[in-house]
Amino acid sequence: MEFKDYYKVLGVDKDADTKAIKTAYRKLARQYHPDMNPDKGAEEKFKEVAEAYHVLKDEKLRAEFDELCEYNARSSRGFQPPPNRQSSYSGHQGGASFDGDYSEFFNSVFGARNQSYENSEKARQVKGQDVELELPIFLEETVNETKKEVEFMLPASNSNEKPSKKHLKVKIPLGVVDGEKIRLVGQGKPSLYGGPAGDLYLHIKIVPHPLFDVTDHNLSITLPLAPWEAALGAKITVPTLDGKVSLSIPPNTSSGKKLRVKGKGLKTKSTVGDLLVVVKIVMPATTTEKGKELWQELSASEHFDPRKEWGVNHD
Repeated sequence: MEFKDYYKVLGVDKDADTKAIKTAYRKLARQYHPDMNPDKGAEEKFKEVAEAYHVLKDEKLRAEFDELCEYNARSSRGFQPPPNRQSSYSGHQGGASFDGDYSEFFNSVFGARNQSYENSEKARQVKGQDVELELPIFLEETVNETKKEVEFMLPASNSNEKPSKKHLKVKIPLGVVDGEKIRLVGQGKPSLYGGPAGDLYLHIKIVPHPLFDVTDHNLSITLPLAPWEAALGAKITVPTLDGKVSLSIPPNTSSGKKLRVKGKGLKTKSTVGDLLVVVKIVMPATTTEKGKELWQELSASEHFDPRKEWGVNHD
């Protein structure tokens, strides 16, 4: 087992006073707290920092740890606790930021403490670790209440256990939005000492849709139109999240024009958004000889200058 140097973890000297230890802890806790640092490994680093502070801020634990440092320095092999060593520490002094999820190193060197702590009333109140997952949701799944299968691994409580798989069927409420958080009480990691289990937090991630863009509760879709459809008008079938609608395109519709379809956006219990259909005139990739003749006839018959506002004479 590798020796865990708590002084190095906090980046302080062995003669650092309590104030310096507390300052170092606060700085590192802010840096690695899972709510502030989404990077992989930040949560484990935060736990390591919290454990180091838990030991070094306590006079008795720090004195015992200093003895272990000297013993480890004299050892030429991998660290092992001194034979027949008993920790004089009993009772939990943990700070508010530390949930009691100790490392294998901590448990091996302060094991005598753990037994008395496990049987205490305070231990039975220690909550298990929360679990946070990202849950992908399709836009189509937001317009109705739905259920999703969620499968995840619960981390092991100690080195003698293996991670376990958990499977849940979760109700997803109507109108969830990107970034929303759903809390499932008691579905996280079990407590080490028989206390309440942690909670499961599901972070909603809306999967980008191939057709629709989202703005607040409104959806938008680009409608490709042939030039003759835009010029003459047309009846177009437009997809929505819950079916299709028929949309009338008025004659002489320009590219970029927005047509609103009421009530076909995203839904919540109190609001229903709209669908904005944005016209985009699309030219054919190729044109037949007959088609060219018709375009030439149209050009000759229509006195239309699309760049008239420029004030440039094209004659």
